[in-house]
Amino acid sequence: MNEIAALSEAPTFWNDNSKAQQLLKEKSQLELAVGAYDRAARALDDARTLQELGEEARDEGTLSEAVQHAGEVERQIEGLEFQKMLSGPHDRAGAIVEVKSGAGGVEAMDWAAMLYRMYARYCERKGWEVEPADFVAGEEAGISQASFFARGEFAYGFLKAEKGVHRLVRISPFDAAARRQTSFAAVDVTPEIEDDIVIDIKEADVRIDTYRSSGAGGQKVNKTDSAVRLTHLPTGIVVAMQNERSQQKNRSMAWKILRARLYEHEEKKRQALLDAEEAQKKDINFGSQIRSYVLAPYRLVKDLRTGVETGKVDDVLDGDLDQFVQPYLLGVRRSDRVVDE
Repeated sequence: MNEIAALSEAPTFWNDNSKAQQLLKEKSQLELAVGAYDRAARALDDARTLQELGEEARDEGTLSEAVQHAGEVERQIEGLEFQKMLSGPHDRAGAIVEVKSGAGGVEAMDWAAMLYRMYARYCERKGWEVEPADFVAGEEAGISQASFFARGEFAYGFLKAEKGVHRLVRISPFDAAARRQTSFAAVDVTPEIEDDIVIDIKEADVRIDTYRSSGAGGQKVNKTDSAVRLTHLPTGIVVAMQNERSQQKNRSMAWKILRARLYEHEEKKRQALLDAEEAQKKDINFGSQIRSYVLAPYRLVKDLRTGVETGKVDDVLDGDLDQFVQPYLLGVRRSDRVVDE
């Protein structure tokens, strides 16, 4: 934060307006985080002081006030922990939400449409902008698949918790015999980021060595240190160039090759991440769901990752999802936590 403040005082700070705005935004975010930490630390000190005073004076009123302060500190710490959960590289970005019907035929397509509406309502509750993207209608009802952009602060950070298969159990409105049916739909969430890869090489990350290039000998021996070796320290990529007799030309070519190799390196990293995500994807069918929504014979929504459940199914389908999203992001695991019925 001090480093950004120092940079902002430089006369050339606003030469790159986009970069300057980004740095100021980062500074503001850091100030908010530090401020929240300082408030929690002061509140904890106050609670300790009240407890010590209460114990020393044997004053139940002061001890009771200390307990109240401690409760406030706990809530503040929970907020800090949640902020930490949203500190990923793209968590502040917008999100692309895709819903796709799975096993269950027309019933699953109708379920996919219900999920699409549920997430649109969730975004509206958060104050995020919703912009429809792709839409493929179902054969008889609902949707085969559809997607939309969710644009707002931490949209991806929250919605990434919804990736996976969602299972619905209900009396089918499409079955004349009114039988209970199980259907599935999958939700995928990706951050909305620029597709272009910008290779920004920091000079401090590159070690530059010059040396005398080897040659055939005799009059062709290069008596100057014209050869150049660039070592990119973070990745270990090394580029050496000695074909030209001019060090400046060798240096220029070496930088060009280094940029190309770093681009390839970033592409391989991106593909590895995509491959890892694909390997985690499962069939949109039995045994692969993250959450179950039961409308009959009883009413219950249960997250199978955290154990959080609620009987207020209509509220959930109307976008009340933070009761599931936040415990998942905070790392709750099978706690048998039940939300108020």
